[in-house]
Amino acid sequence: MERNALKELYIDELRDLYNAENQLVKALPKMVKAVTSEDLRAGFEEHLEQTKEHVERLEQIFSSLGEEPTGKKCKGMKGLIEEGQEMIEEEGLEDEALDAGIISAAQRVEHYEIAGYGCVRTYANILGEKEAVSLLEKTLQEEKEADKKLTELAETINLEATGENGTEKTKSRSTNREKAARA
Repeated sequence: MERNALKELYIDELRDLYNAENQLVKALPKMVKAVTSEDLRAGFEEHLEQTKEHVERLEQIFSSLGEEPTGKKCKGMKGLIEEGQEMIEEEGLEDEALDAGIISAAQRVEHYEIAGYGCVRTYANILGEKEAVSLLEKTLQEEKEADKKLTELAETINLEATGENGTEKTKSRSTNREKAARA
């Protein structure tokens, strides 16, 4: 059976997302260790579990297609993760400013994923892959919700970074950076 160009693109993009999600499974624990906000830490821990589910959903789609999920390196996600790591390693940032910067990096990741999942969901719909559409839509909605939660946290943490509310953190930035570097 001859495959059409859209199906080839669909499979290629699914492989890209699969690699991206697996990169995130490795990167999120470093972010968990680097942040000082307990709410942000809990959000990243929750999203790590969701990300593992995203990998499983993609594997399910590949299985239904009779395809292997591997074979593609997501350079976009690699770059986004490297930028996040640079933020963690940045010298001289106060705790709240570090958290604000990590949120910024995390939202770039979410927006990248939202774009990717939106496209593959559309391809799956055009190709008549109804089960895949459902799985991809669920992941897309979870990515959008994660972005929304990050925005809500950013509003509080960005205010703290300005020093406006006078709260002081008890965790040491250098301790968090050391933990993240060891991860």
